[in-house]
Amino acid sequence: MNTKGHCYPMSIILQAVYFKLRFTLSYRDVEEIMIMRGVHVDHATIQRWVYKFTPFIELEMKKRKGRVGESWRLDETYIKVKGIWCYLYRAVDKLGNTVDFLLIGKRQRMSAQSFLIKAISNNYKPRVINIDKSGSNTAAIKVYNKRSFSKVKIRQCKYLNNIVEQDYRFIKFRIQNGLGFKSFESARRTLSGIEVVHMLRKNQIVKPGITMFKSFCKLAA
Repeated sequence: MNTKGHCYPMSIILQAVYFKLRFTLSYRDVEEIMIMRGVHVDHATIQRWVYKFTPFIELEMKKRKGRVGESWRLDETYIKVKGIWCYLYRAVDKLGNTVDFLLIGKRQRMSAQSFLIKAISNNYKPRVINIDKSGSNTAAIKVYNKRSFSKVKIRQCKYLNNIVEQDYRFIKFRIQNGLGFKSFESARRTLSGIEVVHMLRKNQIVKPGITMFKSFCKLAA
């Protein structure tokens, strides 16, 4: 991660970005914490840091993330962006490990298909995907099977998706104290950073004896 040209060293920038992504804090809260630590930085600057550096951290996480299971649970939830409801697609394996995620503006077959292709490209082809009664998710998997000559099994068992629905709580908690997302791209980048920290929290790359923050810093090294 290149911080050349910034007034603060990488260690300070990473602390501020981590505080925002890990805890239920507004940007002004992070600003106050940084001042308590002797660093005077404006909340708008911290917001720019999150916007700029999160995509790089997400990319590194994809490279270093451990292998997930072959049985996925796929679902989506609502996220408000600039007063409009968007959809955060997510998938976890049967152990709760995050497979992938994608923020999309509209809920339709092409949206579900885009997420499915992204998830498989970043991981591998699953054996079975458990979904709710969503017709768009069902259609997306069927289209994928047809076009790629695959046999990914579709399972619709409601209680099996409890694990992915409960997993949304971490995401919801992280954004509840904010003033809302002002743009789709800002929402996408911030949510991706929150997801990365959530994966660290679930030990998807953390090694024994290494704290979450140190693992976060290693992603930016």
